[in-house]
Amino acid sequence: MSAGVLQITGLTKRYGGAVALDDVSLDIPRDCYVSLLGPSGSGKTVLLRVIAGFEEPDAGTIEFAGRPIVAAPVYNRGIGFVFQNFALFPHLSVEENVAFGLKNRAGATLGKSEIRDRVRAMIELVGLAGLEARGVHQISGGQRQRVALARTLVTEPPLVLLDEPLGALDANLRTRIRAELRMIRERLGVTFLHVTGSESEALAIGDRVIVLDRGRVVQFDDPDTLFERPASARVARFLNCYNLFGGAVAGASFQSDAGEFPLPRGPCPPRGFYGVRYDRIAVAPRAEKSGADQVSLTAAFVASEFTGPSLLSFFKLASGQIVEVETPLGDRAPPQYELGEAYALSWRRDGARVFA
Repeated sequence: MSAGVLQITGLTKRYGGAVALDDVSLDIPRDCYVSLLGPSGSGKTVLLRVIAGFEEPDAGTIEFAGRPIVAAPVYNRGIGFVFQNFALFPHLSVEENVAFGLKNRAGATLGKSEIRDRVRAMIELVGLAGLEARGVHQISGGQRQRVALARTLVTEPPLVLLDEPLGALDANLRTRIRAELRMIRERLGVTFLHVTGSESEALAIGDRVIVLDRGRVVQFDDPDTLFERPASARVARFLNCYNLFGGAVAGASFQSDAGEFPLPRGPCPPRGFYGVRYDRIAVAPRAEKSGADQVSLTAAFVASEFTGPSLLSFFKLASGQIVEVETPLGDRAPPQYELGEAYALSWRRDGARVFA
């Protein structure tokens, strides 16, 4: 297997006594969309800034396209960077903003006509044809995001770093732009490393997803593997789609404050968290009996949230813990539950996981 476009080994960054990056090692593939997911303060933006050269690491190495770059200046790394706030030049037009990097990069040898042709081609690729002469204050937020992306991509970097590029956009625009980002990346065959705090965005946009927690890489997988098999209870919690019950294994069961659950097949850690995904739980009247391979508990209905394609319902256990249930709707009407009424929540035994 050929080496990736970016290899990071033992990268550490401290600010006083606080460790922002803790021995991070990664091999970022070529021609790939990589999402970098983690909670606020996990070190996501710090990692991007160290790769770009805006920050110096305290330890570790970075190789980009086969050459070490820790000591290289920002302008000589050949890595593109798209800022969260776009960082456009307000006094320049769309075309002048996009052309800026080509005209001003070190060792630039392109003639005016070639620069113009490449800029116009890139503007067309990102869907801004016809807006070349407009000032950036005359276009929408989504269009400004495309200008920032075009300005970076026109210099043809093999790696582009995107620091929460959709964070300033509204929800509908975020969904549309992330589809466009994937399309543009695939056409150009470059690697995107995209920082986000949104688990749904990370899973939807990435071919691979890195999960960063307290400055450490805790999982690096394809979205399906990450969603189906989180590496830990903390990763499952970041994904915001698992109910977690703390407790310990006793014989063939997991004992928790919520009840005693039969263990899924396979090895399980002796202590930790029993996890079941929101969309794997079925709701039935309390009197109904569950099947032999089903796990069941009783909980009182609290509230529901209609999300469009699904219904998210909240049930309260006798222990006080809230259990969330996601019901896909399709063409059917949302189920109706009685406030305060007890229901049977059930799932397949092997649909659960036990995390250390």
